Amino acid sequence: MRNNHLIFLFGPTGVGKTALLEQLFADGFQVVNADSKQIYRYLDIGSAKPSVELMRHIPHHLIDIRDPWEQFSVGEFVKLADNACESIRSAGKIPVICGGTAYYFKHFYYGLPASPQSDPLVRERIAAQVKEQGLAWCYRKLLEIDPVSAKRIHPADGYRITRALEVYETSGFPLSSFSVPTEARDGMRPLIIGLSRDKAELDDRIVQRVKDMFKQGLEQEMAALLSMGAMPEWPGMQGIGYREFFIAKEHPSMDKEDISQLIIRNSRMYAKRQMTFFRSLPNVHWVHPDDTATLSSLLDTFLADH
Repeated sequence: MRNNHLIFLFGPTGVGKTALLEQLFADGFQVVNADSKQIYRYLDIGSAKPSVELMRHIPHHLIDIRDPWEQFSVGEFVKLADNACESIRSAGKIPVICGGTAYYFKHFYYGLPASPQSDPLVRERIAAQVKEQGLAWCYRKLLEIDPVSAKRIHPADGYRITRALEVYETSGFPLSSFSVPTEARDGMRPLIIGLSRDKAELDDRIVQRVKDMFKQGLEQEMAALLSMGAMPEWPGMQGIGYREFFIAKEHPSMDKEDISQLIIRNSRMYAKRQMTFFRSLPNVHWVHPDDTATLSSLLDTFLADH
C-alpha cells in the first residue's frame, strides 16, 4: 500500500455516513473524524457519535478529544488529522476522513489561509464580548467590518464569528482579504466520495433521526451537561441539538415537541448549507448511499490505481 492512499467521505447530516462505514470500510481502514461536535466529550447523542461497538471494530481518531467548553480551531483539526493519517498509514491501514463539517475538509485539502495566528489575549477579549453582549451582537459587528465573511458564516457559528473578529482586531484587515490556497496541498489526490439523497428522502431521515435522539436520551444528556455548568457560550453547546435547549430556556412556553421541531428545522437548513459548501469542492464522486455497487467500484478502482 502506498502512502498516498486517502479517502474523503462526506455528506449532509442524516445522509447515512456512519452506516456506510460499517458496510464498506470495515477491514483495512481507520476513520479520522471530521465532525465539529464529535470532537467533544459528553456530546454523544446530540452529535450522533458512532457507537462504542463500531469504534471498537473500526478505530476512529479525533473523537472525544476536547471538553465542551474548549475551543477547537480548524488549524488544530488540520494538524491533528495529518498526524492521525500518518499514524494510520504506519499501521498499514488506509485513512478515511469522514464527517459533515465542510470547512474541515476544505482546509485539510487546500491548507489554511495566510491569516494571522491566534492571539490568546485578543481571543479572551472577544470571548468576554460574546458573554457580555451576546453572539448576535458580535455577528452584527462582523457584518459591519467584514460583510463578505459574515455572509459565509452562520449567525450561530460562534467559533467562526469570533475567529473573524479576532483576525480583524489582530491585523486590521478583514478575514475575507486573506486568500485560501487554490491547489491541493502536498500534491494530495484523495478519492472524494460525496453522499447525497433527494430532499424529501433526507428530510424524512432527519425527522426520524431527531425522534431517535430523544428516545435515546437527548434530554437527559443535556441535563447532565447543564449540571456540569454548560452555558450557551461553550463552543460545544453551539451545535444543533444542543443550542435549541438554551433557546427553550429563554422561552418557557416551549415544550419537548417545540424543541424537537426546532432541531429538525435547523438540521434541514444546515443540510442545505452543507451541500452548497460540499458541491464547491473539486473531483467529488456523488453517490446515493444505497448504491453500494458504484461505491465499491470507485473504491476498488482507486486502490488499484494507487
